[in-house]
Amino acid sequence: MSGELLLRERKTLIQERLKANGRVLAAEIAAELHVSEDTIRRDLREMAAAGLCERVYGGALPVVPAAHRTLVERVAMAPERKAALARAAVGLIKPGMTVFLDAGSTNLAIAQLIEPEQRVTVVTNTPLIAAALMEKPGVDLILLGGPLNRAVGAAISARAQRDAELLRPDLCFLGTCGADAQLGLTAIYFEDAEFKRLIAQQSRRLVVAITNDKLGTAAAHGIVDIDGKATLLLEADAPAEHRAAFAATGADILLTGGTEQ
Repeated sequence: MSGELLLRERKTLIQERLKANGRVLAAEIAAELHVSEDTIRRDLREMAAAGLCERVYGGALPVVPAAHRTLVERVAMAPERKAALARAAVGLIKPGMTVFLDAGSTNLAIAQLIEPEQRVTVVTNTPLIAAALMEKPGVDLILLGGPLNRAVGAAISARAQRDAELLRPDLCFLGTCGADAQLGLTAIYFEDAEFKRLIAQQSRRLVVAITNDKLGTAAAHGIVDIDGKATLLLEADAPAEHRAAFAATGADILLTGGTEQ
C-alpha cells in the first residue's frame, strides 16, 4: 500500500510541475524525490498512456488542449481570443496572393474576416472554411478533394496530399495542435501531420496563429521545426518566456495588436 501511495504522490507532483512550469525533466524530478530516473520515466510513460502528459526526450510536456475534439466543437472554444488573432492575421493577406488556409478554428475565423471584395486566391482542404468564403465574390476559391477526416474536419488523405504537391502558396496559415520552441509544431493525428508538413514545405511563408493554451505543449506527431521561415502570431498576453524561446529559433513573432518582436 505504501508503494502505491508513493506512486500516486509522484504522479501528483509531476502534474503540479507540468501545470506550474509547462514541462518536467525526468532527471530533476528523480533527484528531488531521491528515486532513479528509470522510475520517473516509467511514471511518465504510464501518465502518457493515460492521457495525462505527452512524453518527450528527457521528460514530458502538458497534453495539447482540446485533444480529440472535432473542428465544430473547437470553433465554440475561446472565440474572442481566436477573433483577435484572426484580425491580426488578415492584415498579412495582400491583393493577388495565393493563400492556403489549413484546418483549424482560428483559420476559420480568418476566412470569415476576409473582405468580400479582397482580390485573393484561397486554397483550403476544409469544407467549413470553403463555406465561409463561397459568397465572397473577390475570392477565387480552391477546395482540395478526397475523403473527409471527420476528426480533423478536412481532407488530409493521399489524394489531398497529391493536390497539395501542385501548390506554391505565397502564404500558408498552418493549423497546429501544440507549439514548443524545442519540439516545434505538432499534431494529434499522423496523417494530419503528414499533410501539414507537406503544405508547409510547399509554401513561401508560413504563419501560425497560436492561442496561449497551446504554448509549450506537444502532440504525438511532429509537423515542422520552428525556424526563420515561420511567423508566429501570438496573443498580446502570451507569456514572455514562450515569446523569448520562440524568438531564439529565428522565427518572427507578431502579437495581436500589431506588435512585432
